[in-house]
Amino acid sequence: MVQYILNNKLKLIGIHILIGFLGTLPVFPKIYGVVCLVLPILLIYSSKNRNEEAFLFASYLVGGEIFLRMIGGTILYETGKYGVALFLLLGIFLGPFKQKFSVHFIFYILLLLLGIVFTQVPEGESLRKNIVFNLSGPIVLGICALYFYYRHIPKQVLVNALFFMLLPLFSMITYLYFRTPDLKEIVFGSAANFETSGGFGPNQVATAIGLGIVIIVVFLLLKEKLTGYIFLDAFFLIYFVYRGLLTFSRGGIFTAVIALLLFSFFFILYKKISFQILFKYLLIIGFFIFSIWLYTSNVTGGMIDNRYANKNARGIEKKDISTGRIDILVTQFASFYEYPLGIGVGNGKYKRMKSNEHITAASHNEVGRLIEEHGLIGFFLLLLLLLVPLLNFLQANNFQKAFIIMFYLMWFLTINHSAMRVALPGFLYALSLIRITNIENDIIDEG
Repeated sequence: MVQYILNNKLKLIGIHILIGFLGTLPVFPKIYGVVCLVLPILLIYSSKNRNEEAFLFASYLVGGEIFLRMIGGTILYETGKYGVALFLLLGIFLGPFKQKFSVHFIFYILLLLLGIVFTQVPEGESLRKNIVFNLSGPIVLGICALYFYYRHIPKQVLVNALFFMLLPLFSMITYLYFRTPDLKEIVFGSAANFETSGGFGPNQVATAIGLGIVIIVVFLLLKEKLTGYIFLDAFFLIYFVYRGLLTFSRGGIFTAVIALLLFSFFFILYKKISFQILFKYLLIIGFFIFSIWLYTSNVTGGMIDNRYANKNARGIEKKDISTGRIDILVTQFASFYEYPLGIGVGNGKYKRMKSNEHITAASHNEVGRLIEEHGLIGFFLLLLLLLVPLLNFLQANNFQKAFIIMFYLMWFLTINHSAMRVALPGFLYALSLIRITNIENDIIDEG
């Protein structure tokens, strides 16, 4: 089945575009959600993960988690995270052991769980939901890291996994098309837009679309077949960028742009691309970006210009570009100074609710949450997460560095604007730990 998918990419893209439409209908979402869980389990079990089936299907679920939530296709809200963890654990225990054993990520998971000791929730709140909401993402990161730590992944397998990750994103942008009202009827402001995000959180939708943009660009740069037609690939890229801009959520788009800039830098070094060819590519890219922006600006009545210039609907510059995230981060660091051992998992939100500062939102910043709620242990866990991929980066050639830095930045930037609400950032972090093999030349020392 896996080989059939890889040999019929355009057909599978078409099927997933159809799935996006079917997601607007009743009953289908639940059926699709069950298939996304049951079928991979059967295939991983029957294949014993000989060809990285766990990696491929975990990638698919990572790409589709937000779409499944949008259409109500999940059995439990955190089904995507549970599924990714289950697929990779099956891969570890059923398949050949290809990675180095990582004792520090075992300790990472155990030390995370220590934070539960200090957890207290107000009367009427669910302790279980509070812990799951805040810890499921970081724990999934730990499980993913155990699977991918210095695991030898052939270049083609990595490319195949990115294609699997992209497939449900085609469903998502199709769903957005059918769920978005006529753009002429939408009153655009200078805030993230739920109407153009299918009624779901624009922050998470933009993050997923940003992922899709990155994957399509990587395929184009590697000259890997996506649809088999360069103009169709370019059309999909343009539409992804357009839909991403329409969400009016900047985090996912900025993350994609920064990650791609660093990827391109090391890829250019690897390929030794001449200045003339680079200049030609820059002109083409500049033309397309200018055209997409101009069209989107016209559709939104110029509001997209204000949004990215950090201005309100009247064109007056806002004081806080982070939409309140910096205020929360400041209170988190202040809490860390006050309680260096941490205040317990999920308690940050309730602590802010009791304060007189009227900052009551759940944290969108995993860095601040780790330090505030886990204290000194959280600080050392953060150092661990930051340093381990950099050691892998220093041992890599430029091709491998391109992927490592791309995954690393996408993880770090995403957790700073969207925390770890989904499995995506933890999964991307783990991919920054892999050893990419079977490249044309200059392969890393595998020792």
